[in-house]
Amino acid sequence: MNCAEPFALNASNSAAPVTACEDKRIPVANGLSLHARFYEGGDKTPVLCLHGLTRNAADFEELAPKIAGTGRDVLALTFRGRGASDYDPDYLNYHPLQYRDDVLTAMDALNLPEAVFVGTSLGGITTMLVNESAPERVKAAIINDVGPELAPEGIARIAGYAGKTKTDVSDLEEAAAEIRAVNGVAFPDADEAFWLAFARRTFRENPDGSWTLAYDPNIGKALTEVGAAPDLWAPFESLKNKPTLIIRGGISDLLSPEIVSKMRAVHPNFDYAEIANVGHAPMLTEPAAWDAIENFLKRMPK
Repeated sequence: MNCAEPFALNASNSAAPVTACEDKRIPVANGLSLHARFYEGGDKTPVLCLHGLTRNAADFEELAPKIAGTGRDVLALTFRGRGASDYDPDYLNYHPLQYRDDVLTAMDALNLPEAVFVGTSLGGITTMLVNESAPERVKAAIINDVGPELAPEGIARIAGYAGKTKTDVSDLEEAAAEIRAVNGVAFPDADEAFWLAFARRTFRENPDGSWTLAYDPNIGKALTEVGAAPDLWAPFESLKNKPTLIIRGGISDLLSPEIVSKMRAVHPNFDYAEIANVGHAPMLTEPAAWDAIENFLKRMPK
């Protein structure tokens, strides 16, 4: 199959052995199933990639093969309500504690006792919560542009677009324009090819050639009514004895330098990389980000 197709699924509804690149559906709570994509890499501790609030596993279609090339199988999981995962009829389930439980369910279904977690934004929040609840499942953590405290300006910006972006557009170019209007502040140097790729990962193409936003707009309603996350300082502190890499966008409005300083007081030994002229959140394939990730993984014993 073509791994560049973000929402191409196989017919199986069960976890089966991983091949070179394979899409699966994983049953979770509330009668839903999640989409997961696997990349075969080797016998070192596998890597579990978790995306941001309105994103999906397609965000890792460039990063995952690079990690697999280091000798690790990679699983990119899509949270409920996004991409090819099922949407939840109860929008109050769009919450990090539910995502934590879904991740643990998925790991059990796939016979994945532990993993190196790569979490972008919401995925980083979920990583902290998983480690607090089941520390034996997290071998190490790469946290992308989020911390145990969220800068209010970043939350305000995200709440301003989550669930409010135009859901249906006529073509990919219009989809790219919609995405650029929301995210242009985070990627000021990005070219048109970047925005078209971003749009392909965030919208899905319909049979008539139009495109539809690939997440449930009710996610925005849940963010407003339930909040972005529970208190995260204790979950973050639970990582202090684990290898941890924090990546920050140099112009991020969600993870400020002041928050990073507070994080160091709790977990003084984490690795750190800052990606110049990128906001929330780095794609993790930027040269500085990839160098940090590659070096971090190389230093792990397995």
